[in-house]
This record gives sequence, structure tokens and C-alpha cells, in this order.
Amino acid sequence: MKILTALFLTLHFLTAADKLLIPMDQIQKDHLKAYGIAFWTLEKNINIEWLLNYRGGSFLIDYYSPIAQECRIRGVSYKKISANDLLDIYSEVEKNNMDIVLLEKAPKIAIYTPGNKQPWDDAVTLALTYAEVPYETLWDKEVFEGELKKYDWLHLHHEDFTGQYGKFYRNYHTAQWYIEQQKKFESMAKELGFLTVHEQKKALTRLIRTYVGNGGFIFAMCSATDTYDIALAEEGLDAAHHVFDGTPITPNVNSKLNYKNTFAFTDFSLMTDPMVYEFSDIDFPPSHNPITRGAEADYFTLFEFSAKYDPVPTMLTQNHVSVIKGFMGQTTGFNRDKIKKHVVIMGEDPASPQVKYLHGNYGQGTYTFLGGHDPEDYQHFVGDPPTDLSLHRNSPGYRLILNNILFPAARKKERKT
Repeated sequence: MKILTALFLTLHFLTAADKLLIPMDQIQKDHLKAYGIAFWTLEKNINIEWLLNYRGGSFLIDYYSPIAQECRIRGVSYKKISANDLLDIYSEVEKNNMDIVLLEKAPKIAIYTPGNKQPWDDAVTLALTYAEVPYETLWDKEVFEGELKKYDWLHLHHEDFTGQYGKFYRNYHTAQWYIEQQKKFESMAKELGFLTVHEQKKALTRLIRTYVGNGGFIFAMCSATDTYDIALAEEGLDAAHHVFDGTPITPNVNSKLNYKNTFAFTDFSLMTDPMVYEFSDIDFPPSHNPITRGAEADYFTLFEFSAKYDPVPTMLTQNHVSVIKGFMGQTTGFNRDKIKKHVVIMGEDPASPQVKYLHGNYGQGTYTFLGGHDPEDYQHFVGDPPTDLSLHRNSPGYRLILNNILFPAARKKERKT
């Protein structure tokens, strides 16, 4: 049976004539599954033309009946395109703020996450699972053993890289899950040869920085964004209160932070009080004093970039809407005043100093940070049930996540003269 199936697929994948268009505008029945179709197609070594800004960032593929069948199975809208229709599409792309990026190879995806985390603890894991995009997981030991080089794209689970266990001390330090987490983290630090968790986590962030410098792509949400940069700035310092590591904080620690080590943020100040549920003044609004406008009044807008001259941020902001409802998290957004000048801002709250979505280069690789915890759970709390993405299959916020998994597969298509 497997031989016959392989032969069937081979015959169909060798006889393409027309094109298959997966529209990504408002008519698409399941935007999130559409990304899964794109990834599945790349795994079959079939290239995809990503039509930037054309009908919400549509996908154009050589027509093969197995791809059409897979679209029907997964509930993804598609259309068979004739040669004449194709010329019209190319002409429209050429005349407008649109462009074509060629997707050539399915990236190998890893999620950095502790083994005891549940899949619903992380929006990226939910997105990949619902879209049926394969991924692998790793944690500290695997990173220190050099496993990162096996992957093209790394998602940083909403980790606290400062060694302060998420700053949950005030409300949860007597909870069993907190006690078990602390023991697990301390055991891992000791196994890796470190005296404290914060020293081990800081060393980890430097390994990830090397991975990016060598061409890796990282994507982070929630507290994995600001705590990552904070940990880089704390190299050689102790900024963890003694309730976390049994040792005092470095005197005048804020004056000794090295912002040259960080990716995106600068000139920030730490909040080292363990009773304050916040890491620094990067986060806006601050977690310990949130500005709650309510879900109906909270939104952010995506910037429109030149598709022909700025293809990277254009790819990362592909969507069927330009205004997206806001969502909170331990790190909800980023204070504009704390962002380095070279960083590309891709989404912001027009009514506040909050930047929601940003991107930058480091060495040969890139980093992308998205504030907030879950695009379809406005105010996520510890112990909340998982988000059912079958109820949010057209989620603009989750689309931003899935844009990022295709980004490493992209090569800008050369123009004919």
C-alpha cells in the first residue's frame, strides 16, 4: 500500500499544469490550516510563491490533485488558476505594493520549553498543533549539548531567562507546582555545572545569541522577549533577589547593565523586588500595574511596508486585516522608549507608547518579538483552559505567529528584465 501511495503521489506531482491559489483574504475558511498546507507542500519539495499583499498574502502553487485533496480534507479554501488568470495575478502584483517571495524548503522547527509544560501553556505550540505543522522540543540540556544547530527556527516558550521563576513568588511560592519547578530548574543548573539558576540561564541566552549570529531565526512571545534581553544585559551580575538564589543582588545593579549585549532593548531599569510582578520597565503596560481598557477597546495596528523593497517585514505582517485586537501577558508589549533605534517596529498601539510586534537582525540571523500571551485569550491566567483554535481559525493574531514559521523558507524571487 505504501509503495502504491508513493507511486500515486509521484505521478501526480510530475504532471502539474495549472496553478492552485490558496487565498488568504476574508474568503479563506481556515487561515491557520492554510499555513499547514503550505508547510506540507514544502515538505514534498514543491516550491510555493508567497504573493505578498495580494489578497492577504496568498499562496500560489503548481496544481497537483493531492494538494487540492489535502486542502479539502483540512477545510482550506483554494481555487484552480488558468494561464490567463495567472497573467492577471502577476500583472496586479507588478503594478501595486505587492511582490512574490519564493518558499523553497520546509524549515526544521524547535520549541524551547521545559518538559513539564502543557501544550496549551503556549500559543505557538497551539498554533503549530492546530495547523498540523511538525516541530520538536528541547530545553536547557539539549541547548548546552549543541542541538540548536539542527534547527532553522527556534521559538522561545514564555520562559523567564532571569532565573526568577517568572516573578510568581508573591502569589505562588507555596504552590506545589512552583516548588517543583524551582527544584527542577535548580537540578538542571547543577547538572550543567552552575551554582545558580540565573547564571545557567544567562549562559543559555548567550548560546542562543550565537545560534542567531550564525544564521538562526528566533521568535519569542510574552516574557521570553524582555527577559531574554535582560539576561544578556546582566552578564557578570547578580540581579536575582536572595529568595531566588540565596545570595545578595549586585550593588547598584541597574547602573552596571550592559545594553551592548542585547538584541532589541536598551536603557531599561530592573525591578528586583520579588513581591513585584514585573521584570523591568520594558513591559508596557506594566504587569504589576496594568492599564485595563477591556478587550473591546484594546487593539494594535500593523505597519504597511514596501513589499518590493522591504520583503522581510512585509512577510511577517501578512494578514487579512490591519487592525488586530490586543491581548495581555506577563509581557504585554514593549515601551517604545526602550527599543533600540535599528529595530523594525511592525505593530503598535496607536493610543499608547506600546509596541506590540518588532523584528531585527543579529549577525546572519534574525529575532522577532511579539508581546502578549495568547491572541485569542485576552487576559490569560495560570490554570486557564486551553484555547480551542477551531473556534478561531481566522485569527489575525495567530496569523502573525504562523507568518514566522514560513519566513526561513523564503527567497525573494528575482525579477525578469
